[in-house]
Amino acid sequence: MSSIFSKIIAGEIPCYKVAENDQFIAFLDISPVAKGHTLVIPKTEIDYIFDIENSLYSELFLFAKQVAIALKKAVPCTKVGVSVIGLDVPHSHIHLVPISQIQDINFEQERLHFSIEEFNQLSNHISSIYKNLF
Repeated sequence: MSSIFSKIIAGEIPCYKVAENDQFIAFLDISPVAKGHTLVIPKTEIDYIFDIENSLYSELFLFAKQVAIALKKAVPCTKVGVSVIGLDVPHSHIHLVPISQIQDINFEQERLHFSIEEFNQLSNHISSIYKNLF
């Protein structure tokens, strides 16, 4: 059975895409812990991140680094935090979360809510910065 992320990749479910290449896609989390919370995933559905073949794993993190650079320029923060949990969706993914203090990346806190317009504006802003940088 396809994960929700595979359905996003296939275009069956919309997303707020910020970056994409042949192997990976990055999009805003629709239930973010912070403004700009972005998910970075391989287009190949692999449940456990440490089951990813070495070269694809390295390329995934290099892609995530590029997205994080664009994200930090788009959203005011001290750093972009990184988390890999892997329990909520059976498809490997990296959380990139703009943070200024450690509490900003607490996944147990109440999630933020944004309008469709706010999500579109933010994803377009991050995407524009990403395209200008890479």
